[in-house]
Amino acid sequence: MSDKQPNIQPGRLDKETVESNFSDLHPPLQSSEARIEAERCYFCFDAPCTTACPTGIDIPGFIQKISSNNLRGSALTILTENIMGGMCARVCPTEILCEDACVRNIPGDKPIEIGLLQRYATDPIFENNTPLFTRKPPTGKHVAVVGGGPAGLACAHRLAMLGHAVVVFNQDKKLGGLNEYGIAAYKTVNDFAQREVDWILSIDGIEVQTDMALGTHFTLKDLSDEYDGIFLGIGLGSVNKLDIPGEDLPGVENAIDYIGKIRQSKDKTTIPVGKNVVVVGGGMTAIDIAVQSKHLGSSAVTIVYRRGPKQMGASTFEQKLAQTNGVSIQYWAQPLRIHGKNNVAGIEFETTNVDQNNSLSVSGDKFHLNADIVFKAIGQTLDNQKLGQELSNLSSKRGKILVDQTQATSMPGVWAGGDCVLGGNDLTVSAVQHGKIAATAIDRALGAPPDG
Repeated sequence: MSDKQPNIQPGRLDKETVESNFSDLHPPLQSSEARIEAERCYFCFDAPCTTACPTGIDIPGFIQKISSNNLRGSALTILTENIMGGMCARVCPTEILCEDACVRNIPGDKPIEIGLLQRYATDPIFENNTPLFTRKPPTGKHVAVVGGGPAGLACAHRLAMLGHAVVVFNQDKKLGGLNEYGIAAYKTVNDFAQREVDWILSIDGIEVQTDMALGTHFTLKDLSDEYDGIFLGIGLGSVNKLDIPGEDLPGVENAIDYIGKIRQSKDKTTIPVGKNVVVVGGGMTAIDIAVQSKHLGSSAVTIVYRRGPKQMGASTFEQKLAQTNGVSIQYWAQPLRIHGKNNVAGIEFETTNVDQNNSLSVSGDKFHLNADIVFKAIGQTLDNQKLGQELSNLSSKRGKILVDQTQATSMPGVWAGGDCVLGGNDLTVSAVQHGKIAATAIDRALGAPPDG
């Protein structure tokens, strides 16, 4: 196929349109709306919504406090179990977790808007920088937390509450992990990710060192020699490869990195975007980069996923969100090769199907899509090139760290959580729970009584 110049440029839409496109996906509830919605709750005993929440928030409890106009109490109920309850109110896939389990989620009715109610309760806390938690007396113990994403921050905050001194080592300039760098900008507007981080750190007892990466600036041995415990919340720094010809051509982009550029840009009209964009993958990241490409002015954006809609990591809501924003989703196809000489010109796919054993196979039918940019959104793995030998002493499987039920790794004195561990579902809410569990285990290992 002959090469062509890619049609990639900034400013496809005017600034006013772009700002409108990146406004809040779910505008907050007004007080009257929140009260009405809260009164729809049945306040179930042994509520299935609470069971469905990875952090175990007492959902009927916080909704009942909204009904009685006790917003501070409601926020305390939420943030005691999920210190990042504000962010989770914005990005958590409630439609497949708590709201899916709601007893009102039946034909002819609809589930309680739990996510929006959670945001209604917690937003005033961050807006007013209201303190809710206090520290116990200092224990004299020092813990190193590697990674300032949801798992690391949740662990650090709980350890600080328990009286331990914590140092968070973060490789980026800003804390927050994927909440800051890897989520669609229209989901967390007005710099909310950093406002939440600032509030979490306000408990004191947490020192932050940025631009500090494991394997580059320090080793696990360095930390073991200096600290009484270590928590790893290092995320997944490397993107899986397509392993097809043409993958190294200019115009083949890592979706996570591009999302980060969009989120960090003060003027999104300066972000170059392709006229024709193809996204390979089926998770939330694929949806986020596809929708944002349309919001920046791409003419044609297509997500291609190797299986069907029910198998996609992105929820039904997210898939519909993409389609209603002009994104096409092509199911049952996998990439064969990327065409182009000096840059991406297009990408070829082969259709797929599954046999009776649910094994994926190809049909032999092929099709081609023109593309100025091809985004890879097929998952991440640990960046072993950067980490070097640092994780060689930790048991791992399928490119992730193995942990037990307390988040302990195979190395004594080292715990881990978040996306870097096996068995996670790559959600902020799950990472927070990992950090919480690990902090409790570290506290006990450092000498706290069993119920301390």
